[in-house]
This record gives sequence, structure tokens and C-alpha cells, in this order.
Amino acid sequence: MNTKKLISITGGTKGIGSEIAEYFLEKNWIVLIGSRKKSGLANMKHDNLHFFKIDVKNEKDHQKFYQYARKISKNYTCALHCAGFSSWKSIDKITTNFWDDMIDTNLKGTFLGCKYASKYLKKGGSIINVSSLAGKRGSENNSVYCASKFGVNGLTQSLAKELGKKSIRVNAVCPVYVKTDGLKSALSKKYSPAKGKNVDRFLKRFARDNSALNKIPSGKDVAQLCLFLASNESSSITGQCVNIDCGVMPQ
Repeated sequence: MNTKKLISITGGTKGIGSEIAEYFLEKNWIVLIGSRKKSGLANMKHDNLHFFKIDVKNEKDHQKFYQYARKISKNYTCALHCAGFSSWKSIDKITTNFWDDMIDTNLKGTFLGCKYASKYLKKGGSIINVSSLAGKRGSENNSVYCASKFGVNGLTQSLAKELGKKSIRVNAVCPVYVKTDGLKSALSKKYSPAKGKNVDRFLKRFARDNSALNKIPSGKDVAQLCLFLASNESSSITGQCVNIDCGVMPQ
């Protein structure tokens, strides 16, 4: 059995999740990524990269995924939950199917990940939930996504208290916009803040008008924060929902 540090990442084949996975690979971690389809990063050949199929809405899939993680390395150090999606919609257009899909993916999927990761992580391990700045403040046409991410932050804080007894730390990272294909697709819809217009122009204006640093974070910026939270250097940090937003929302 390999003794290198292992991180599992749900939603690790694309978007922020894949950028986090690639960064941990650069740092010589073993990386297990999971998603519904073997696509994107899962097709890359790398000795330290593993893929396991998982639908984060399905509890049995979680059980199998985290059992597999423990088989890969006894040094199972970090479980990171990044599977999720963003979509803006006005309240009169929100259906129960839309609600169920987003809450089950973003919130229930994160909860189930925490539930099973906590059974297999080594003592002193770390759970990192990828939340959002939308988990700290509401915004127009974003009620369901905000509800899901507020829930992720509450889950993070509660489980930090509960799992601390097992020496497992639980934190969340809360990015503002990170320019991924998923974000660009969501912003291209009519109910988004970009109103379906030029997304690149919208993001530039957002950074200019809202960010203290006149920029928005990259996926690598998020990955670097995650590496810190996964490491012993953050051994006294738990229950925190850390903004990574270039000063959009100072706290």
C-alpha cells in the first residue's frame, strides 16, 4: 500500500476541482477524483492519479468511494468536496425539480461526503468543503444556490465541533467568482448577474468595481488555500469558512 498522502476530491474532473487536483499532484500527493463520468482530468495519465465513479446524490456511491480511497493509501489525509453547480433563477421560475437537484448535489452531496470520509480518514485528517461567498450573503435570483451554500457553511461549523473528537478538522473555502467553464455557462443565462450578455466583460467590471485587488481569484489560488488547510501547518484551524475573494467581502 502506498504511504504518500492521499486526497480524495469529489467533482475533481473539471472546473475548480480539477485545478485543485492538478495542484496536489504537483505537490506529490496521491489524488483520487470522483464524478459521474470519466471525463476531463480523469483521462490524464499520471501514476498518482486515480478515478472512481460517484454520483454524490447516492449514498451507496459515497460508501464505495471512500472505502476505495482507504484502500489506495493508509495515509488518507484529506477529503475535499467540490461536486456542485451554480444556476441563477427567479423565484417564480424555480421548480421543485430545480430545488431538489441543487440541494441534493450541493448540500446533501457534501453532507454524505463528510459522513463517509470521517469513517476512513486517518487521525489528524482534514475535510475541506468547497462553498462560496454566496454561502455568506444573498443575491438576486440566487435563492436556491445561496441556501445550498449557507447550508454547507453551517454543516462545516457543526461537524468541526463533532469530528474534533476524532481529531478530524473541517473547514470550508468560500470563493467569489472563479472563471471556469461552469461559471461562464451559468453567467450566460438571462437570470444571472451578467444577464446573459458578455461574460468576460461582466467579470472584468465586477473585479474593477468590487474587488480590493481589482481581480478575481484563480483556481490555483483556491488550490493553494486548500493545500494549506490539508496540511499540518493549519493544525489549529477548524470550523472556519474562509473567503478567497480578493477583498470583495472583507470580514
